[in-house]
Amino acid sequence: MTFSRNPFCAFLLLALLFLSLTVILKKWHFGLQENKPFGDAARPDGLTPARDRLLQQLKERQQELELLDITFDNKQGLDPSFSTNDSAIYINGKLISDNPVTAKTDIGCEELSGIKAVDFLGSGYTKTVLKAALPQGLFVALKSINHQGTDMRLCMEDFQDSQGCDELVSFKLRKEIVLLQRLQHPNIVELKGQCQDSALVGGITAVLEQGMPLQMIQLLQSPWEERFQVCLGLVQLLQYLSHSPLGSVALLDFQPRQFVMVSGELKLTDLDDASIQEPACQEDSDCLLQFPLRNFTLRCSLTRTCEGLNEMMNLYNAYRYFFTYLLPHQAPPLLKPLIHQIMNSTGDLKQSINETLVAFEEVLHMYKSGLHLENLPPSITRDYAVLKGMRSVANMEYRCWPSYNQQGCVLSVHSAREAALICNSHPQCTSFSLSSEKTWTGRLLASFRSGFSHLVPDVNSAVYMRRVKASGAVL
Repeated sequence: MTFSRNPFCAFLLLALLFLSLTVILKKWHFGLQENKPFGDAARPDGLTPARDRLLQQLKERQQELELLDITFDNKQGLDPSFSTNDSAIYINGKLISDNPVTAKTDIGCEELSGIKAVDFLGSGYTKTVLKAALPQGLFVALKSINHQGTDMRLCMEDFQDSQGCDELVSFKLRKEIVLLQRLQHPNIVELKGQCQDSALVGGITAVLEQGMPLQMIQLLQSPWEERFQVCLGLVQLLQYLSHSPLGSVALLDFQPRQFVMVSGELKLTDLDDASIQEPACQEDSDCLLQFPLRNFTLRCSLTRTCEGLNEMMNLYNAYRYFFTYLLPHQAPPLLKPLIHQIMNSTGDLKQSINETLVAFEEVLHMYKSGLHLENLPPSITRDYAVLKGMRSVANMEYRCWPSYNQQGCVLSVHSAREAALICNSHPQCTSFSLSSEKTWTGRLLASFRSGFSHLVPDVNSAVYMRRVKASGAVL
C-alpha cells in the first residue's frame, strides 16, 4: 500500500508537515532560541520574571545599605551626598579610612587567609560562625554565609541562580558589618576586621570578638548580682540605640540568641535585622505595638512618624525576655521595692528608656554603697569573734543558692554586717570569712560554713565565728 493509494495517510502527512512549519515560524517570529523563555515569559530585555525579581531584590538590599551611610552622614552633620563607602580605600581587602569609626577594623583579607578555624560555634538561617585563632594567640569569631542554610536554599528554589543567591544572602552580613562600623558600644561585639574578597577567603567574612552564647538556664542559676549586671548592660545598650549615630535603632529579631557573654558582659552580636526607620503614620492607630500578650498604641507625631516606637519595642522585649526572668528572683529583700517599680514601669511601658536607666542606676548605687543596709544595727556582728589575718581550712561546707561556688556557699556582701545577717538566717552557718576578692560592683565575697578544723595565717582574710553559749549552742 502506498500513500497515493491511501487518502488518509496522505492527509496525515500533510498535517504533520503543516504543524512543523507552524512551530518553526513561531520560533522565528518571536526571535526565540534554545534555553530562552517562550510566550508569556519572554521579555524585551531578555530577562525572565524570576531573574527580574532577583535583580529587584538585590537593588533593594543595595539601597538599604546606601541608606545607612546617608543616615549616618546626616546625623554627623555631613553633606548627605558624601558617602563613607565612596571615600574609603581598600588595600588587600582591609578598609583604610580617616573615619575613626572604621579605622579600628585592622584584620583584612590577607590576614584572614592564614587564619585557621579551630571550632564550630553555631549556624543559623543565613550565617555560620567559627572560632579561629590569631597568630598572637587571640581567639576570634569568623562569621560568614551559611551556604547550606535556609535562606540560601529558599533563594535557590526561587531563582536557580547560585551566584545571584550568594550575593543576595550575603547582604545581611554586609549590613551587619556596616552597622558594627557605625554602632560602637561596650555592649555590642567589636568588629575586628572583615574581608569581601571571595578569591581569598571564599566569600564575605566578618571578624568579631569571641563570646559565649547566652545560656538563659545557666544565667537563671547564677547569683542575682550577675543577673542584674546582664539587665543593666542591656538597658545601657538600648539607651544607646535610642540615640545612636544612626538615629533610633530597633532590634526586630529581639531574642536571647542574638546576644553573647564576653567576660561577664552581655553583648549584642546579631544586627542584620536591625531597623533605623520608625514607621510612618496618619493616625495613632497606625502606631500599634503588638506582642503575644499585650498591645500598645503610641501617638502619631506631627511629622507623621511613630516617634519612640523603636525605643518602646526594644524596651518591652527586654522586659519579656530578660527582666521577667532575671530581675525579681532572689533580689536582695531591701531592694525589692525598687525592682518591683522597674518591673511595673517597663511591663506597662510607663517610662522611657532614659527613665528606666536612671532607675537601674539608682538600684546599682544603693547596692554598691550599702545604703539599703543602713537600718541594720551595728551590734549584729557582736555575736561573732573576729580573727583578722587568718583563714579557715579543712572546712565543712554547706551549699546555698545562688552561690558563686556550686560546691559551697559563697555570696557577695557589702560588709561584715551584711554577712552576719546572712549567716544568722542560715541555721547551719557557724562561721564566715571575708577575703580581698571582690565582684564587679566592688562588693566582697563571703564564704559561709558550718565548721572548720583549724586556721592558717592569711593577711588578706578574716574569719568570723559565731560565739557559743555556755550550753554549747551557737547564738
